[in-house]
Amino acid sequence: MPYTTIEIPLIKSCNATECSYNIKNACHARAITVGDSLGPNCDTFINRPRCSPNSGQSGVGACKMNTCAFNRQCECQADSIEVGKNDNGVQCLTFMTDQFSL
Repeated sequence: MPYTTIEIPLIKSCNATECSYNIKNACHARAITVGDSLGPNCDTFINRPRCSPNSGQSGVGACKMNTCAFNRQCECQADSIEVGKNDNGVQCLTFMTDQFSL
């Protein structure tokens, strides 16, 4: 299978330990999608037995949060992100509202 190399922000940490991609607070999905109608949620979060995780470090494949300061044309421009659980679910904790997009 041919592969392409692209630079994407890495997921620095994830505290959603019940996610099937989480191993020792590290995400092992190839890439995640951030954002849904409720906010900067991790759309890749799966609460079931462990998937066959990728052995490398994960990154942000797409971001649907147009109001995020790091979002440029649906791609995250942050150096890295943190994902974790809060009162609103499993979310991108690096999300920062872009004051000019409101």
